[in-house]
Amino acid sequence: MDFYGFYTGKVFDAYKYLGAHVTDAGVTFRTFAPSASKISVIGEFNEWEESPMEKVHDGNFWEFTAEDARPGMMYKYRIYDKSGQFIDHCDPYGYGMELRPNTASIIRETDTFRFHDSAWMKKRTSRLKEALNIYEIHFGSFRKPSDEPDAWYNYEEMADILIPYLKENGYNYLEIMPLTEYPSDESWGYQGTGFFSPTSRYGTADQLKAFVDACHRNNIGIILDFVPVHFAVDYYALANYDGTALYEYPHAAVGQSEWGSCNFMHSRGEVRSFLQSAANYWLTEFHMDGLRMDAISRAIYWQGTPERGVNSNAVEFLKNMNRGLKKLHPSAILAAEDSTSFPGVTESPENGGLGFDYKWDMGWMNDTLDYFRTDPLFRGGCYHKLTFSMAYYYDSNYLLPLSHDEVVHGKATILQKMFGDYEMKFPQARAFYMYMYAHPGKKLNFMGNEIGHFREWDEKREQDWGLLTYPAHQDFHRFMTDLNHFYLEHPAFFEKDYDGDGFRWLDCHAEEQCIYAFERAGKKERIAAVFNFSGIEQADYKLEIPDAAGLRRLFTSERQGYGGSVSDTAKILKPDKGAFEFTLAPFSAEYYLIEEDD
Repeated sequence: MDFYGFYTGKVFDAYKYLGAHVTDAGVTFRTFAPSASKISVIGEFNEWEESPMEKVHDGNFWEFTAEDARPGMMYKYRIYDKSGQFIDHCDPYGYGMELRPNTASIIRETDTFRFHDSAWMKKRTSRLKEALNIYEIHFGSFRKPSDEPDAWYNYEEMADILIPYLKENGYNYLEIMPLTEYPSDESWGYQGTGFFSPTSRYGTADQLKAFVDACHRNNIGIILDFVPVHFAVDYYALANYDGTALYEYPHAAVGQSEWGSCNFMHSRGEVRSFLQSAANYWLTEFHMDGLRMDAISRAIYWQGTPERGVNSNAVEFLKNMNRGLKKLHPSAILAAEDSTSFPGVTESPENGGLGFDYKWDMGWMNDTLDYFRTDPLFRGGCYHKLTFSMAYYYDSNYLLPLSHDEVVHGKATILQKMFGDYEMKFPQARAFYMYMYAHPGKKLNFMGNEIGHFREWDEKREQDWGLLTYPAHQDFHRFMTDLNHFYLEHPAFFEKDYDGDGFRWLDCHAEEQCIYAFERAGKKERIAAVFNFSGIEQADYKLEIPDAAGLRRLFTSERQGYGGSVSDTAKILKPDKGAFEFTLAPFSAEYYLIEEDD
């Protein structure tokens, strides 16, 4: 390892030196703990008796080789502070951990699995000009083998369950909530203890690699949720690792996050090298196709509050990490969850930006959902909540998220958010989703949204698949499946997501009617999208579309198979005195192919 690079925050492969490594001589354990007075390795191989580690290199690193240690055995580091008190810690660079509530690390070999996804890896891109339709899941609650709290399918079993579902439903990427080891189920993985350890809830590292490999062989990419801002407070993990605040800030004012976890101290080069190495580890060793970086606003600003000022050290860390990751993995996706207006999030570091490929458009999400919560009688008054997103859209490469955060904690599910009673929600949700899929930006939906989930998500229970025995949910699921495939098959909806000529308003001033119309353009096709978000039929609505000789309807939310009343999707409109005339059903949406003069 480049030790100078480690100390200055430039290393991306610290995991190859630190941690437990199988060698011809046994297993060599190494850890970084500069303030420890003494460290021993305890484990199955020495009957949990202390094997003293020796200081190596500059005295800040500790090392021991156990001749009798083997892969699969458990171990911990017994770390003594300056006062002589000790705590048994898991390995910060460990490749495996016990299932909670147990806390030992597990020796793992990293090169036992052989991938067969070379064709996928060669053609992979960051998809800026391609379709990106992401299905977000919590691995343990998509489906469960039983109602027991600790009943989960393992990684390989989930491949057989999930891959056919994704293909059938029209999703080409999967985003998985954090799989780095974590102690509390209720944290969903966002308060980690093992940044190099796939959670043991669902099996081993090789089983996760087999899952990734199977997805790739079925042309499905995987984005892993990654948390570079904070970590769990549990005594056995990173907190006060060597008897001092090694990974975190020593002062609670900036050292403790709003979730009660410890904030990483990004000003320390050793911490930057740790996080960069973890990010690279998942992309390199597991062939992950991207990372969604959690809570980036909390790195940009102190405690995520702009009034507290920019955390310049953390900003520089993000720039350097993303620059290094893109150099190592040019086709991998780096996405930021950031709700701030901080400039340049998706600009390259060379141009002063943070270097992400995508930024979650939280403003679009909040404004749009607020609009659909509003009584249709009053939507005219907040009409421009749906036009505002295009006023800032080209500032970043935006991704439109309807994530797990929007279906928990009393917020109601996406379908439930629609105004009105049960029957009234479905046509609004269909129109809402057609607006989302026509709007510029890549797409993300949390599991269950596609079947009209009514119950808020609970990590202890699988999704309510029984809803699909009800006709309204069957129809809605059919609609979502067809909409997903329509999106994947029509380049007008993704080829020019971030080009100014890929979108233009056709009507954004029909406030009283609550009608919107815009055009999406690709290299070879143009599609007009027309929406009536009022609760009444809009007859004789006229829309001018310059240079359009005709309109051919391709998709309507009112198709009978979706719960509407239209039996024939096909419909051709010709202009009359330069305008097209529509009759729009309440809460409806339609897509039309724009036909041009020969």
